[in-house]
Amino acid sequence: MLPWIFSRKGASGFSWASTADQVTAGVSAAGLTAIVTGASSGIGAETARVLAARGAHVVMAVRNLAAAEDVRQAVLAETPAASMEVMELDLSSLASVRKFADDFAARGLPLNILINNAGVMATPFSLSKDGIEMQFATNHVGHFLLTHLLLETMKKTSRESNVEGRIVNVSSEGHRFAYKEGIRFAKLNDEEEYSTIAAYGQSKLANILHANELARRFKEEGVNITANSLHPGSIITNLLRHHSIIDVMSRTLGRLVLKNVQQGAATQCYVALHPGAKGVSGKYWSDSNLYEPSDKAKDVELGKKLWDCTLDLVVA
Repeated sequence: MLPWIFSRKGASGFSWASTADQVTAGVSAAGLTAIVTGASSGIGAETARVLAARGAHVVMAVRNLAAAEDVRQAVLAETPAASMEVMELDLSSLASVRKFADDFAARGLPLNILINNAGVMATPFSLSKDGIEMQFATNHVGHFLLTHLLLETMKKTSRESNVEGRIVNVSSEGHRFAYKEGIRFAKLNDEEEYSTIAAYGQSKLANILHANELARRFKEEGVNITANSLHPGSIITNLLRHHSIIDVMSRTLGRLVLKNVQQGAATQCYVALHPGAKGVSGKYWSDSNLYEPSDKAKDVELGKKLWDCTLDLVVA
C-alpha cells in the first residue's frame, strides 16, 4: 500500500498515485488531433495510448520509427478503433523539425493538442548537428521551433472548431537545479563549465519559460489556446542511462518511491484533456494539480529574452 502522502488528493481530485487512465476516465477526445513527441517509449508512449483510447487521432512524433510502430500495434491490439500514425522527428536537428512540420502540413490535418514530451537527461557534453549544446537543443530549441511552425495550424483549428487548443511542455523539478544565472545565454556551448545536471536544469527551466511566454502572447492576441508546463514526477524510465549507478538504483530501490509510466503520464494527460484544465494557461503542474515553480521560472523578462534568443538560433 502506498504511504498516505502519495495517495492524498489535491484540488483536482487526483494525486501522486493517479494514473493517466484514471485522470481521463469519462473524458472524450473524439474529433481531436494530437501530436506527442517522444511517443516511442516511456510516458510518451503511455500518453499516446491514453489519448488514442479516449478517441483522439494521435500523431507519434519520434526518432525510432520501429519502436513507435511496435507501440502503435500494441495499442491497436488493445483498442482496435484507435487512430494513430507514426512520423519521424529528431528534435536535435532543426532540419528534421522543419521536415516534420512540412510533412504534417501536407497531411491537411487540424491540430488541437501538442504535447512536447521528448527529451534527454544529463547527457555528456556534445553539440547538435546545428552546433547547439545537446540537452538545450533537444529539450528546448527543437520543441520551440516545432511549436512555432505548428502554431498557425493550431490557431486555425481552434478558431474554426471553437475548441480550445492546448500546448503542454513536459518540464521537470530539475529546473530548480539550472545554472545560477538560469539560462546561460552567452555560454550555451561552453564545454569547460558544462555540468550535466545544471545543463539539464537549464533546458527544463527553458520549457517552463517557453510555455509561460506562449501563454502571455496568446492572451495578448486573444487566441483560444492554452500553454502550460509540468513536472511528470520521478519516473522509472531510460532517461538516466548515462548515469549507470543512479540508473541501477532507480530501477531497484527506486521502485519503492518512483512513479511507473502510467502514473508518470497522468499529469500531461490531465492538462491536455481534462475539463479541470480548461482556460488555465501559463501555469506549472505536478501530480495533476497546480504547483509553484522556481522564482526564475516565473521571470517574465527572462522568458522574453529566451524567446528572442531562441528565435535567433532557429532562424540563423
